[in-house]
Amino acid sequence: MSVRELVVLGTSSAVPTRRRNHNGYFLRWDTHGVLFDPGEGTQRQMSLAGLAATDITRVCITHFHGDHCLGLPGTIQRIARDRVPHTVRVAYPAQGQRYWQRLRHATAFHDTDVVVAQPVDGTGSCPVGEPDLRITALPLRHSTPTYGYRLAEPDGWRMLPERLAAHGVHGPMIRRLQHQGAVTTDDGRRVELAQCARPRRGQVMAFVMDTAECDQAVELARDADLLVIESTYLDTEEHLARSYGHLTARQAGRIAARAGAGTLVLTHLSERYEQEEDPRFVTQAAAEFDGHVVLAQDLQRIPLPPRNPDRATRMG
Repeated sequence: MSVRELVVLGTSSAVPTRRRNHNGYFLRWDTHGVLFDPGEGTQRQMSLAGLAATDITRVCITHFHGDHCLGLPGTIQRIARDRVPHTVRVAYPAQGQRYWQRLRHATAFHDTDVVVAQPVDGTGSCPVGEPDLRITALPLRHSTPTYGYRLAEPDGWRMLPERLAAHGVHGPMIRRLQHQGAVTTDDGRRVELAQCARPRRGQVMAFVMDTAECDQAVELARDADLLVIESTYLDTEEHLARSYGHLTARQAGRIAARAGAGTLVLTHLSERYEQEEDPRFVTQAAAEFDGHVVLAQDLQRIPLPPRNPDRATRMG
């Protein structure tokens, strides 16, 4: 049975705290394992979460500030040490190539050739994706080149048993109808897929880290079932968000509302906030967004929500 869930490895921003590790997010999506923004301590957090280097099939780096990438050298070296047999593509902003080179070869170790660099620039899909998971990267507004990511399952069809029976489609014919779009029944009639199925939108997850409010953040989150987004500050520190190119919880909620997202996951919290202030993040985001709001906690597991057929707009 396939599993689709977000495993939260760390939720702090620039400085880790006793209850919040540096950034780190692992998305299990069927056979894919996507590691986003591994900060310091990612290996240990993965161990605590029951994850192994062999679970990683792709890494997505939003930008090269330390809290989003200083766990990358250890992750790569663990991939080498554990002799991961499959290709692990690493997407990152092409403008940060020098930082990639430093992190990729930060120390001496027995290297591996399964780690494949995948720099992204401009706008659009990552250069190499998978047929069952389209990955789009768009630039965000931050103090250094930063990209957000959108992962989308291709749209498909939900077969309707009563219509299949009514049209005389059965057995192996059903699979042929799914793959070919039409079949000829035993009595010679041509049956189209649309006669026996209804469209099913693919699931979408968006990952938006360090950014000010911008149209690209909304576009990445458009109709997403799950939006993981930074909410570094509360309203009282909006001036800091503006100065440093970050979001408040309220602004994150506004992006989710504009995008028509489903579930909103707030993370990347400033170390200035104590635990008793946690509810304020949810309250301020909910003032702009009427969907489900989750304030992420380290080692939390968040299942991808069911597809919402009402959110049917797709990115081109």
